[in-house]
Amino acid sequence: MHRSNFITRLRVALAMAAAIAMPGAASADAQLDKMRAKVAAFIAEKMEKLGGSRVVYRVDTDGLREAVVAELRDDVYKTLREGRIAFSGLAIRDGRVEVNIPDAKGREQLTRKLASAAEGLPTHALAVTGSGDGLIRLAPTEAASAARLHELVDDCIAMIEQRLKDAGVTLASVQPEGTDRIRIFLPGMTEPERITAIFARKVKVSFRQVDLSMPAEQAQRGAPPDGTEVLLGIKDNKPYLVAKHSALDGDDISYAGPGFASGTKEPVASFRFNGRGTRRFAHITSENVGKPFAIVLDDKVVSAPEIREPITGGSGQISGNLTLEEANSIAMMLRAASLPGRLGLVEQQVVQPAAKP
Repeated sequence: MHRSNFITRLRVALAMAAAIAMPGAASADAQLDKMRAKVAAFIAEKMEKLGGSRVVYRVDTDGLREAVVAELRDDVYKTLREGRIAFSGLAIRDGRVEVNIPDAKGREQLTRKLASAAEGLPTHALAVTGSGDGLIRLAPTEAASAARLHELVDDCIAMIEQRLKDAGVTLASVQPEGTDRIRIFLPGMTEPERITAIFARKVKVSFRQVDLSMPAEQAQRGAPPDGTEVLLGIKDNKPYLVAKHSALDGDDISYAGPGFASGTKEPVASFRFNGRGTRRFAHITSENVGKPFAIVLDDKVVSAPEIREPITGGSGQISGNLTLEEANSIAMMLRAASLPGRLGLVEQQVVQPAAKP
């Protein structure tokens, strides 16, 4: 095989490795691992010949623990309210969720429902302890915490691959290192700070109300109303007059991924909110039926659908003549915005080519 063709195929392979597996692809994870292994082997060979940059990041394990416990508290609150279980003192203390439930049947009902929700989900297994006076404490098991960390590292790797691809960096290897670190090799690149600059800030996602008091084009030419600004569409540069204040942000997203619309089968980016986001989104959509609502990614409007009815299920879709690659890219940015904490830079260095024998 011609060398340039081989490099081209591996570049395509790296781009494919950044994609999220579509539903129904049973062996997608195994195929992705094999693809990454092939890319890593090729990149290692290129690093020996060309040298390049080595960058190591550490995921924010403290931020992950805080996010997981906060999510657990929201789940406990939702379960208690839906089950009409009397309680008091729901709080986070020492990395655990505490709640006082005087009625023994209420305590049993809570733990049973939480256990049922976690069934088959290793990342959601709980350790529950009680003091005998109605106070119970809940926390993720060690195995669940380890599974969550593994999941976070995988999400970060996918996000890094996608953002490198979006930045035009197609020749790179992104691999886990230990339990909480991620290693990036970039053959031929002698300025690692160019790469670290890409990840120096967190992706900013916001959900904002669209102002209909005046045409966006008029606001763009003159002065927009107080509390608003004009942002452009991510694909068509169409102006949108939106509120400066964000009604929801990326921290409220619990999941995002590409998929296909059920009716048209067109590519979409689907997302789902956490408990807090679900409640806020339900309130916002109930108050603004018939009005457009902008989804903004890094100050670019990716979609501004009209709210047709209250959305109480906590999920939505971004559509609008997207390619599958665009849907995947948008979903990855939404996931990046919801990742707990930030990537911490551990090391960046220039690697010299191996000496010739």
